[in-house]
Amino acid sequence: MALHRTPPRSRQRGLSFIGVIFIGLIAVAAFAIGGQSVPVFIEYFAIKKAAIKAAREGSTVPEIRASFDRAAQIDDIKSIAGSDLEVTKRNDKIVVSYSYSREIHLAGPAYLVYRFQDSTN
Repeated sequence: MALHRTPPRSRQRGLSFIGVIFIGLIAVAAFAIGGQSVPVFIEYFAIKKAAIKAAREGSTVPEIRASFDRAAQIDDIKSIAGSDLEVTKRNDKIVVSYSYSREIHLAGPAYLVYRFQDSTN
C-alpha cells in the first residue's frame, strides 16, 4: 500500500495587516517629528551664522550684541537674543559663545528637547 504524501505547504512571507499599520504609524511619527525638527535646525544654523558675523564685525560687547540682534531680526531668530551671548577674548580674538534649548511637544506630557551649545573660534 503506497501512501500518498502531499508536499508541505510553503510558508507565506510578507507583512501582516497589523505589521503594515505598525510600520505606517512609525513612519508618520518620524515624519511628524522630522517636520517639526527642521525649523529648529534651520534656526540653529542662522544663529551660528549671526554669531560668527557679529564676532567679525564688532569690537566691543555692545557692538557684538547689537550686530547679533540686527541679524536676528532679519533671520527671524526667536530662541536667543544678543543679551544671551557670552563674549570673551582669546589670544586677541573675539569669541562669542551661546547656549539655549528648544522643545517640541510630542503628546501629553512628552516633549523632545534639543539643547544647543556652541562658540565661534
